Amino acid sequence: MDFHVMLDTYEEERLADRKFGSTKSGIAPFYSDKFAKVGIQVCQLFDKDLLHARLVNSLTKKNILLKHLYNKPELDADELTEKYYALGQQIKPLACNTTNLLHDALKADKSILLEGQLGALRDPDHGIYPYTTSSSPLAGGATIGAGVPAVAIKEIIAVTKAYSSSVGTGFFVSKLEGEAGEELRRRGGDAGEYGAKTGRPRDVGWFDAVATRYGCMVQGATQCAMTNLDVLSYLDEIPVCIAYNINGREVTDFPVTPELAHATPVYTVLKGWKTDIRGITKYEDLPENCRAYVKFAEQQINVPITILSNGPRREEVIYRIPGVQHAT
Repeated sequence: MDFHVMLDTYEEERLADRKFGSTKSGIAPFYSDKFAKVGIQVCQLFDKDLLHARLVNSLTKKNILLKHLYNKPELDADELTEKYYALGQQIKPLACNTTNLLHDALKADKSILLEGQLGALRDPDHGIYPYTTSSSPLAGGATIGAGVPAVAIKEIIAVTKAYSSSVGTGFFVSKLEGEAGEELRRRGGDAGEYGAKTGRPRDVGWFDAVATRYGCMVQGATQCAMTNLDVLSYLDEIPVCIAYNINGREVTDFPVTPELAHATPVYTVLKGWKTDIRGITKYEDLPENCRAYVKFAEQQINVPITILSNGPRREEVIYRIPGVQHAT
């Protein structure tokens, strides 16, 4: 609802330098409503009386916050009922029981692709809480959201960049600062590393094998896709973070959030390949040092890297099939 976006924005403004780096999309207020059982489901938009009753209940606390915490105008349940009921009528022909739809597809032995957004470290249970999102971006969370059983999932493909990036607040152990970070940010992504929703510059850094290995583990990844491999083609040497130093201890297991404040990266430096790899379609045609980088990352994360992207276009993908012998 638009009031979720409004509340998200007001709260970030109130927190000021203590903010969590919200995209101000209303996600946290929405999930607050969901778990407080005052949220509004799509099916409730179609019953005007029920919708009004739900809004009256939901706005009771919100108006207290708006008036006394944020010093903003209160919301009117009657006005919002008319607005949301009209919107509900527009989407009603498109609404269906998606759980039945997916289970019918399973019975018909059809393929279903569930795609999550954000990385494992933004999970509110297993990530760098409180610098997380409000729902689970893990593969297990996808089964709950879609209403399909966990046993129906046959493959889990983790997606990682050939380097690290992050938007929003939170700890980032392998973060690159200064001119080196700016160059990687400028070269990265489809058109530079900037937030898809906010346009904010992303923090960038070297590939973090500690965080990626942990992410693949909690995802239950059966294979991994490594994107943006071509971005690193300008480098003579490429550091890879293989461990953290925390108060003099070298650790390879991802630590609890408070310890990240004291973590510094431990790097292994690999040779770069210093040549443009865009247009290459076969793994064995990649430069030797490029293949060595992929194999080293694969060994570090303990998951086979089966897909590589070497450009932003859809066709710029290299399939690296496990078990197939490639040139070394």
